Amino acid sequence: MLERLKTEVLEANRALVKYGLVTLTWGNVSGIDRTRKLIVIKPSGIDYAKLTVDDLVTVDMNGKVVAGKLRPSLDTVTHLALYRAFAGIGGIAHTHSEYATAFAQAHREIPCLGTTHADYFNGAVPVTRFLMEDEVKAEYELNTGRLIIERFHNLNAEEKPAVLVAGHAPFTWGRSPLEAVQVSLVLERIARMAMHTLTLDPDVRNLPEYLLHKHHARKHGPGAYYGQQEER
Repeated sequence: MLERLKTEVLEANRALVKYGLVTLTWGNVSGIDRTRKLIVIKPSGIDYAKLTVDDLVTVDMNGKVVAGKLRPSLDTVTHLALYRAFAGIGGIAHTHSEYATAFAQAHREIPCLGTTHADYFNGAVPVTRFLMEDEVKAEYELNTGRLIIERFHNLNAEEKPAVLVAGHAPFTWGRSPLEAVQVSLVLERIARMAMHTLTLDPDVRNLPEYLLHKHHARKHGPGAYYGQQEER
């Protein structure tokens, strides 16, 4: 089970490069084995082109390294906080993709302006507040996780599987490591479309709620009917 998870995490990290979501080593993907309560994550600062299964680091839910010779990503503590808070997720991706990061730097949520956005996110992609100085000085990475969890108070993490950390960059998640990366790709595309739309019309209105909910419901939830339906 763990070896399969390592393979999935390796493929997901390589997909960040394939989809053009990272520059140099600016990003990471992790996956969780909830039965064994172990996390597999990319090591810190390793070139994606040189990354192998043996380079990946396995940590327990307290962040203790249980397998691997390299130091895990600096964002490991953030990932752990999110896994503890959001029980339904199986993979997390963190990138500094250009357009999504631009919204994070502007401290602006990504508004839902069209149905492409609504297909994946049930409403605007949320942005956090800025970390306070004392939160940065002590336990910065842990407080980043706490900040995201705070922002999702009264929000559904499965309906909005992404967040923009103010002044920093996006985190996304999914049922698997690869799905988390796919959400990162969609996030980057809808951020770019939103940027262009806002350039054309700074006063553009959000997609009407009834249209937003229709498109999201077609792909998600008990009444979803997108794709091929299993015969009963």
